[in-house]
Amino acid sequence: MRVELQDVRPWRHDLGHCLHATMGVLLASQGADPLHVLGAAWGFGYRSGDLRREEYYVPFGARSLLGAMAPHHPVTSHWHRPPDPETAWTQVRDAVRDGRAVAAAVDNYHLPFRPAYRDVHTNHLLTVYGFDDERDEVLLADPVPPRFQGAITRAEFAAARSSANPEDHDRDLFFTRNPIDGRWLEVSVGPDLPPWDLDHVRTVITANVAALEGDRTLPDGYADDGAELFGGRRGLARFLDAAAARMRTGGDPEVVDETFVVAGTVLAETGVHADWLAAAGRAFGRPALTEVSRLVERVAHHWSAVRIIVANSRADTTAAAGDLERRAAELLADQDRALDGLARAL
Repeated sequence: MRVELQDVRPWRHDLGHCLHATMGVLLASQGADPLHVLGAAWGFGYRSGDLRREEYYVPFGARSLLGAMAPHHPVTSHWHRPPDPETAWTQVRDAVRDGRAVAAAVDNYHLPFRPAYRDVHTNHLLTVYGFDDERDEVLLADPVPPRFQGAITRAEFAAARSSANPEDHDRDLFFTRNPIDGRWLEVSVGPDLPPWDLDHVRTVITANVAALEGDRTLPDGYADDGAELFGGRRGLARFLDAAAARMRTGGDPEVVDETFVVAGTVLAETGVHADWLAAAGRAFGRPALTEVSRLVERVAHHWSAVRIIVANSRADTTAAAGDLERRAAELLADQDRALDGLARAL
């Protein structure tokens, strides 16, 4: 039997990573516009200790990864954790056979089309959109450069899905020590997607500004376990201040991974939101939205700098603390300008 779903097209954002790319592919396969859905959200929230060493991570996304990424739309996602490799393949095959492209977690080390092949372990997310039983092949879509859409052997796919994702050497950074365990994810798009119109844009911006100017509360389903909660603009400032203080002590190696991973989620969200604002400005003839999109894009590039600073500080976090403090001050100043611009645009 051979199945190849036809509504699977590459989608990615330059400042995003495999999570946004895969969600974009899956949303588009169900008729939703990836930029309209994924680009609407912009905010900040993080609960200390909630970090997971995986690139397909967003804070508060444990119940529904896509729901946390797209809170303004009726979309959800659900992780499956099969008990064994054979079940892991059967479940994915059955979903694709029934006409649903799905996401699969993998280790890049075992994928022949990834630059990390046989070199670096790191977890990754991509789309499964077909299979060929006679050839024993799986069809995968991975828009992350160098971009791949085509077939690999089922044995290669199985190895990537069952990997322990070990930290074998000093190049296995950030997204290792977290077994893949055959996890796969499916998304659901509700029937009542909001229209892409000016009223929707106003509603989204109003909600985002209010959330950033307020304090983040725990989402439904999360118990208040006493962990520190960082939310909104004030919580963002506290998060960056705390990271710099931990780096200055020089005795907290986990601060590098935590800040790098959390910053990556905010970088992607901020970059995609900037393009969402620019698209709204063009579509609805609102130059103010186009102008503020550039301010939001500046904030995104500050987050790129934050990641570079902490990624290069592993050997000596103390020396990099001052760099992080200075970059954080610039980031927050530009974010305040962007928030003022959004308020004026409303």
